[in-house]
Amino acid sequence: MISDVETILSSGVRLTAPLAFAACGEYLAERAGTLNISVEAMMLGAAFGSIATASATGSATTGLLAGVLIGVVIGWIHGNLSHRAEINTFVVGLVLNALALGLTSYLITTSTFEGHQVWQVSIPVLRDIPLIGQPFFVERWPVYLLLVLIPLTWWLVERSRWGLELRAVGENPQAADVTGIRVNKRRRQALLWCGALAGLGGAYLAVGEVGSFNQNMTAGRGYIVIAAVIFGAWRLGRTLLGCLVFGLADAMRLALPALGITLNSQLLVAAPYLLALLAMLVFSTQHREPRALGQPFERRST
Repeated sequence: MISDVETILSSGVRLTAPLAFAACGEYLAERAGTLNISVEAMMLGAAFGSIATASATGSATTGLLAGVLIGVVIGWIHGNLSHRAEINTFVVGLVLNALALGLTSYLITTSTFEGHQVWQVSIPVLRDIPLIGQPFFVERWPVYLLLVLIPLTWWLVERSRWGLELRAVGENPQAADVTGIRVNKRRRQALLWCGALAGLGGAYLAVGEVGSFNQNMTAGRGYIVIAAVIFGAWRLGRTLLGCLVFGLADAMRLALPALGITLNSQLLVAAPYLLALLAMLVFSTQHREPRALGQPFERRST
């Protein structure tokens, strides 16, 4: 029984990690007023790019870095199309998502890639703790980056001067502009941070968790991340808690057949999404969203 729980927890941690990476980025972007629909494209494109690069170079770590770069590039494209070309940001996000899905689905059928995975880290003493030792202290090394990235994201938003300007842009961009803050520049910077972390999440999914790329392997995880931020009431801790619920529910979906429990296959596939949404509804409070969330900024003439 204990071994079964450990297996589910280990799987849950691995499935939560890519969501947590992307959620840190999406949380920061939304606090700046940008509802970044293209986070799915960032994760999917990074997943494909990481495996392709790892196969070409023979290095999973290089593949991971390539995935981060691809996420940044997609964030840069999204920001420039939205702010400089002044195309509706939701349309840009949906087009990028469709493009990433179509392009990676085509390329995976025309190319063959060798699988690679980043190495595993086992922390002495801590790995021997009953029940939680193996799930939390024997993982692929990118998972431990969350120990730095989560507090760093919180500090950037809540304590740094840049974060203060970022929140001002998300709350009242006109007032921020009057004080000399370049509103769209800050939003583009937030998209780049989101792209880097969503790219890291997608790359980890490919070269960390799976070791290969499958068609549409993100399976809507980018949308789950967006929902986690919204139902998490734009609070980082609650957002990550929603991601954890989804990861554990997905782990249960994979573990139940192995435990001899048979349920309707369609219900098993849908269960993680339903449980995550229900949990996030329970966790949500009356905290309002940033006032300018999703609103394009146009400088008023004087």
